[in-house]
Amino acid sequence: MHVVKPVFQWSFLAPKYWPTWLAVSILYLVSWLPYRLQLWLGKGIGKLLSRLLKSRRKVAERNLQLCFPQMPEAQRQQILEQAMHNAGMALLESGMGWWWPDWRVKKWCSVEGYEHIQAILDKGKGVLGLAIHNMNLEINCRGIGMVHPSVVFYRRHNNPLMEYFQYHGRARSNKLMIHKKGVAEMLKSLNNGDLCVYLPDQDYGPKRCEFVPFFAVEETATTTGTMIFADKANCESVFLLPLRTERGYVIKVLPGLENFPSGDDKLDVARINRKIEEMIMVAPEQYLWMHKRFKTRPRDNKQSLY
Repeated sequence: MHVVKPVFQWSFLAPKYWPTWLAVSILYLVSWLPYRLQLWLGKGIGKLLSRLLKSRRKVAERNLQLCFPQMPEAQRQQILEQAMHNAGMALLESGMGWWWPDWRVKKWCSVEGYEHIQAILDKGKGVLGLAIHNMNLEINCRGIGMVHPSVVFYRRHNNPLMEYFQYHGRARSNKLMIHKKGVAEMLKSLNNGDLCVYLPDQDYGPKRCEFVPFFAVEETATTTGTMIFADKANCESVFLLPLRTERGYVIKVLPGLENFPSGDDKLDVARINRKIEEMIMVAPEQYLWMHKRFKTRPRDNKQSLY
């Protein structure tokens, strides 16, 4: 099922939306500043968020402890501080993704390894792009959309005015946005030969999951939704690694797994997790550590890791 395109409502001018208008206006104006200046501002915003969002900082700190118990504490703290700085930059990168003109996106964004996508398309198949939640994903999705508009799952914003801006910002380069429960629609897009982006690296709850290792956590709830698409659609997969570099933004397209799917869901999602680990370690400070990745526990182990 497609996400219905939101239209402007006169009710958006009501006083209850004024704080949203102020925040959006600031974000829009900042998006026009020189890129290097936005980097500096983003770091400052990140430092502020680190103080204000103490609960999220604690989640990130705990995730790093669970994933890297053998890592020196000083090194984990360094990743944590840099991750919080990148969280501030992620706010500004949303503005870039939503409002930058095409010429500016082309200047600062690039795609490496597109030949892996093209090789699958040349076979007449759809492409299942398995991406990770690096915090620069918003601008990088705009970047890859300039090369090949994609189909993505979409979660509505709770604030109707923010939903209006978010939808229209993301629709600038995406071909189609599908409701997060629109599995049939995603399968249809893959069978039609589209590039479809799916993010299998978060905790989506106990349904349709297997408990497999993720870094040092031996039992991590990992979605088997990936296998539904890989098994039931006429497609092949690639991995998508969104990064911010010294030269700007790049999505690296990496080859998919061999003999995938193998028919063993637990084995396959474990293999996906190992690949995700490799991608995270390219730039661990850019990953979204603030998500409670290990919230869902096996039925015989109810003790929370948080």
